[in-house]
Amino acid sequence: MSTTAPGIEGATGTGGREHAPDRVELSIGGMTCAACAARVEKKLNRMDGVEATVNFATEKARIDYGPGVSVEDLIATVERTGYTAELPAPPAVAAPEPAGAATPEPPADPLLDRLRISTVLSIPVVLLSMVPALQFANWQWLAFALTGPVVVYGGLPFHRAAWTNLKHGAATMDTLVSLGTLAAFGWSFWALFWGHAGAPGMRHPFALTVGDTDASSTLYLETAAAVTVLILLGRHLEARSRRRAGAALHALLDLGARDVAVLQAGREVRLPVDRLTVGTRFVVRPGEKIATDGVVVEGTSAVDASMLTGESVPVEVAAGDAVTGATVNAGGRLVVEATRVGADTRLARMARLVEDAQNGKAAAQRLADRISAVFVPVVVLIALAALVGRLLATDSPTAAFTSAVAVLIIACPCALGLATPTALMVGTGRGAQLGILIKGPEVLETTRKVDTIVLDKTGTVTTGRMTLLAVHTADGVTEAEALRLAGAVEHASEHPVAAAIATAAAERTGGLPPVDGFESVPGLGVRGVVDGHAVVAGREELLAEHAQPLPERLAAAKRTAEAAGRTAIAVGWDGEARAVLEVADAVRPTSARAVAELRALGLRPVLLTGDHRAVAEAVAAEVGIAPEDVIAGVLPEEKVAVVERLQAEGRSVAMVGDGVNDAAALARADLGLAMGTGTDAAIEASDLTLVRADLRSAADAIRLSRRTLGTIRGNLCWAFGYNVAAIPLAAAGLLNPMIAGATMAFSSVFVVTNSLRLRRFEAAS
Repeated sequence: MSTTAPGIEGATGTGGREHAPDRVELSIGGMTCAACAARVEKKLNRMDGVEATVNFATEKARIDYGPGVSVEDLIATVERTGYTAELPAPPAVAAPEPAGAATPEPPADPLLDRLRISTVLSIPVVLLSMVPALQFANWQWLAFALTGPVVVYGGLPFHRAAWTNLKHGAATMDTLVSLGTLAAFGWSFWALFWGHAGAPGMRHPFALTVGDTDASSTLYLETAAAVTVLILLGRHLEARSRRRAGAALHALLDLGARDVAVLQAGREVRLPVDRLTVGTRFVVRPGEKIATDGVVVEGTSAVDASMLTGESVPVEVAAGDAVTGATVNAGGRLVVEATRVGADTRLARMARLVEDAQNGKAAAQRLADRISAVFVPVVVLIALAALVGRLLATDSPTAAFTSAVAVLIIACPCALGLATPTALMVGTGRGAQLGILIKGPEVLETTRKVDTIVLDKTGTVTTGRMTLLAVHTADGVTEAEALRLAGAVEHASEHPVAAAIATAAAERTGGLPPVDGFESVPGLGVRGVVDGHAVVAGREELLAEHAQPLPERLAAAKRTAEAAGRTAIAVGWDGEARAVLEVADAVRPTSARAVAELRALGLRPVLLTGDHRAVAEAVAAEVGIAPEDVIAGVLPEEKVAVVERLQAEGRSVAMVGDGVNDAAALARADLGLAMGTGTDAAIEASDLTLVRADLRSAADAIRLSRRTLGTIRGNLCWAFGYNVAAIPLAAAGLLNPMIAGATMAFSSVFVVTNSLRLRRFEAAS
């Protein structure tokens, strides 16, 4: 993997290629509309061995390139196209902020000063031009004096960009704006100095549509000034909305701790978090953020992971438990040993997944990009056609010119370029806040089609660990007594069933007594002496060897437990069988509700497991899955075949899993959802990662994905429909250029604002 510069990483090769392509992400400067992004992308993709995606909303290019191409070559290509490119700066570790420090100012908007000055100058121009009662003698010269700075200073970014693009033989939205405003101002200049518009006492009525008036006495000063202000306002609102759209990702990146108390020779030394290495031990005091992923080696506490998982209930941790960087220690002092640092941490990987998704493009957006690439030249031709056509039809230069200017101004393709990226930014960012990581825009298309969801049982529908579910005791024996003796003898065993009993016994009785003479009987159970009692725990056969047959009441409880797929542990002491303990992989408390939510989304749940059918059907009955939708006794390598069989039946299959043995099936499914508590292999193979260990988040993920896709489609329908309807109206002379400018600015703001509604998405759970 290449690591020669920040932002560069090696891409995983497939198919046995000799050279896997490298990947780089570049920050692109100077783009002002979707046509700019399409042009940069087209130039990069013309290079041999280069595959690039340029995102206008994020102002980034993600590029895969092969041998013979360097990052310098890529940057040079972008610069030859008329834009700037640079590697993103590595994230800096900021110093801890002192108490009471002022909140940092938001980034300055370079257009804001131009907007403010232009607005102050334009208001008198618009009022004088639109209200004849305000038009005093020689008012037009004051309007001309005020409009000049607006067009030259306020519109300078558009004129500069249009000139740069012209030098490179290209046309963008800035070309349309620059042509329209300069033409309007130039016509007014001619009418004032060489026509009749400069005469004292001249009156200038205003109409929403194009009228037939004397060309030499017609002014377009209000059009030149107002359009410049409206487009500056649209750009400012658009930039502000885009910053808000990406706020969730920035918040995710800012979650991590800034410094950490490292243990060195028994002393605590505070260091920047980027100095941590794997194996370093550090201290986390109550209220502090855990600096990086690690394992608790000392102390107990409750950890608040709500900022990563969306789960508000703190999780109890003790020695041996894994903890995640950026979560908050809500209880006691912890000593943690780092297991992952830097880009390998869970937080960094989450941020990378979100950013990759935001940089991608849905199929519909690729079509919009292709249209944007040719849109501006076509609009210029339409404007010329409107000019010539109306001149021939009406013999009115004024009407013809006004129609052409309106076409130029109203036809901005910005809304097309913003339709998908802004919705993706908001949707994936909101998902990250809720513990749902969407890997890319193509995932959104798939969520609309899936009709069947395969649920792996262990670790997905169930907790994935053995749990004590019930205690049955003989007459005269209390539950606490049975648990205390059984838990003590099982505590010395390493078997998962024994661990479940010992853990539950310790929690419910407040502690376990020591065991003497402990002995493990392979395949049968354990025995030992606890508080002077000879205790035997395990299979019924082991108790029978000690002449301790189960009384009918306990034998019936054992049969019922085993029929439900649970493990039954018989316990006896002092020569009698006295209890039966039921142990099983417990169903998650939220799984039944999750299955109901998945059904409500139109999905048919199927339970898939390697366990016996009796166990699988018992779990299925508990969560509301029909017996005919249970597939049991499946080996890990057979899970892919099950998914393929369902697909062969014409179903579009989603799968939820968490283990290594689920990875292949997750990759084969039309939509793979990995529980974030699972293995790296499962997460890498999936399309959606559910950070919370809660099956309800699968339903939330599908709802959010469908909602995001619906927003993208709504944005694109508006953007396409707006241009299809507006351009003919402008060409026909039914729109004043100033109204056209306002409508164009509103179109882009509407698309971004519509995308921001996704921030209000709430998890059903």
